[in-house]
Amino acid sequence: MPEEGRERLHNTDLDEETEATRRGREPMETRLSRIAEIAKTKPKERFTSLAHLLDKQMLWDSHLELEANKATGIDGVTKAAYEANLEANLDDLVARMKRQAYKPQPSRRTYIPKDEKSQRPLGIPAYEDKIVQKGMCKILNAIYEQKFLNSSYGFRPGRGQHQALRELDRILMGQPIRYVVDADIKGFFNHVDHEWLMKFLEHDIADPNFLRLIRRFLKAGIIEAGVYEETQEGTPQGGLISPICGNVYLHYVLDLWFEVQVKGRLCRGAAVMVRFADDFVCGFEREEDAQTFYQELIERLKKFNLSVAEEKTKIIRFGRGSERESGKEGRGKPGTFDFLGFRHIWGKGKSGKYRLLRKTSPKKFRTRVKEFKTFIQRNRHMREDELVEAVRRKLNGHYQYYGVSDNSRGVQAYYGAVLYLIRKWRNRRSQKRTFTIEKINEFLKRNPLPLPKIKVNLFASKV
Repeated sequence: MPEEGRERLHNTDLDEETEATRRGREPMETRLSRIAEIAKTKPKERFTSLAHLLDKQMLWDSHLELEANKATGIDGVTKAAYEANLEANLDDLVARMKRQAYKPQPSRRTYIPKDEKSQRPLGIPAYEDKIVQKGMCKILNAIYEQKFLNSSYGFRPGRGQHQALRELDRILMGQPIRYVVDADIKGFFNHVDHEWLMKFLEHDIADPNFLRLIRRFLKAGIIEAGVYEETQEGTPQGGLISPICGNVYLHYVLDLWFEVQVKGRLCRGAAVMVRFADDFVCGFEREEDAQTFYQELIERLKKFNLSVAEEKTKIIRFGRGSERESGKEGRGKPGTFDFLGFRHIWGKGKSGKYRLLRKTSPKKFRTRVKEFKTFIQRNRHMREDELVEAVRRKLNGHYQYYGVSDNSRGVQAYYGAVLYLIRKWRNRRSQKRTFTIEKINEFLKRNPLPLPKIKVNLFASKV
């Protein structure tokens, strides 16, 4: 069917939906389901009527779903403050959006620790912009969840890091993978090319009003220390719309290319990929395929204004037989790679057989311990019950993520580091240093802390 015909057909579908909405027949969940169904059954269709979905009810729901007590944007408005006059605020927002007078405010630049030596820049939107972005994310997810490939796990409903790790276990243990390319894209979110991103979105969306909103968010700018800075490229981490935009970008730049070009044409043997946001691992059966992929990857990313962090990217022999080859070549043990906060090792399990093992990445372990050190330094004078409750939350959060198969030593080491730091910095409340071993044992009797525990089974064969 010609392009014009496809657009007319699709527009008719959504016009019927719009009319039903005016009559109040369909709740938002039904409308989003309708979009998802069209995206699934008619993958070549372009959506021509989306902006009208950002109505008062959608924005109201988005407001209710946003978390309170989050960092504020440049206007300093909190959820509670916006809610104090919610009806009028939303009426005004909808009116401005209808006459295309709504313009996002610049994001507020702040930083969080990335690792021991660097910080990650965040762009915190104003609260009203968070509401609009939340609604837009719902619409974009309804479209792209039907298009994204199974190899993608980051920032997708019902998917997460543990599912990605479990899939990697299934691949490396069940497929003839012998070489791993551990790749890293340099500063991905800071270098997303706006024009390419808009082209990718226009491939699936033909609503100029909706696309205009996305472009305005991309071009809204950043304010740091009171100074405004234009955003010529990138999509700020911290914005609600950034993860889905990043996934769309890498869907076209990396995922489809790997599926069609790399697996279908470049490789003679098996080839697989697991991606979580901009962090991805590729496995190959043949060494020459891994080498070819790496060279092609450099050129592919360059085309879309991205580059490989060569110091963080490597090709290693991994998987079955790597222990024998490493011994023959005098390298001792097979190489390792880090992915999603875990170091992946080809080593002996409890049965004595070689298999994929995981432990907390040493760099991530040091970062988490440093974060707790900073916390206890600043809060060592906190009331005991409040301190204990905060420490419990931190330990449980650590176990929930890092308490995975094979990593019992990793979570035990973190627990030990936490106890050491509590004793050290509670002792520094005075010069007497009275918080002895006996005192910390009494402290733990009064305030039992959650013990290290494996929470997640990553063995694919047992799922």
